[in-house]
Amino acid sequence: MKTRASSRHVLKILLWIFAALLALALIAVSVLCFKGYKMYREAVAERPVAALQDNIRSRCYVYVTCDELPQIYKDAVIAAEDRRFETHHGIDPIAIARAVLVDIKTLSFAEGGSTITQQLAKNELFTQRKHLERKFAEIFAAHAIEDTYTKDEIFEMYVNSIYFGSGYYGIYAAAGGYFGKAPAELNACESVMLAGLPNAPSIYSPDNSLYYAMKRMTVVLQRMINYDFVSIPEADRIMAEAFSLQFYGRGMAAA
Repeated sequence: MKTRASSRHVLKILLWIFAALLALALIAVSVLCFKGYKMYREAVAERPVAALQDNIRSRCYVYVTCDELPQIYKDAVIAAEDRRFETHHGIDPIAIARAVLVDIKTLSFAEGGSTITQQLAKNELFTQRKHLERKFAEIFAAHAIEDTYTKDEIFEMYVNSIYFGSGYYGIYAAAGGYFGKAPAELNACESVMLAGLPNAPSIYSPDNSLYYAMKRMTVVLQRMINYDFVSIPEADRIMAEAFSLQFYGRGMAAA
């Protein structure tokens, strides 16, 4: 009897501790949500969501529309950055859950789980410093962006504003700077390489290291295979073409 009573007592204590921790977690999330919303409201007061497209257009020498982008480039970007882009409304709970698990395992804040829409919000409305309040602010901003623009417009704003390394902002500058081409003229190999650069442009820029640029290509192509954008033979052909790429302008780093 004593053993059974003792077990019930221990169970009650454990349940109480769990309830207390859950309550603390809910309070913490509520505080972060409030602070994130405040950060979002302050950001859009200075830079309204409705003006994002005009602001990005004003910075571009040429603003490239989705119709002017090769389909394989669009597929590669989605595979590399946000495979559920066409179906989510700004945030991807599955990607966020996966990122949280990775961060817990690595005891870091390395995996963001950010969608293309969230990345656009971060780049245009907030600082690049990683902290939880900004992540909550991104969520509010991503919803506002999705409510204001079409998917094509969001994708266009993203690729016209992101950094590709070597001083190139936007797909027009990157296609011209690296390959001497307009975006519509990019072949499959060039498209896949460019799609992989924004993840870490200072590392993957072929001006810095062709080896790492090609290594990143293999990651993007594997995701494209996994998500049925290309077949294995197609991916092998694209990768083989990387060894004979013709670059424009600056000399390329070999390693």
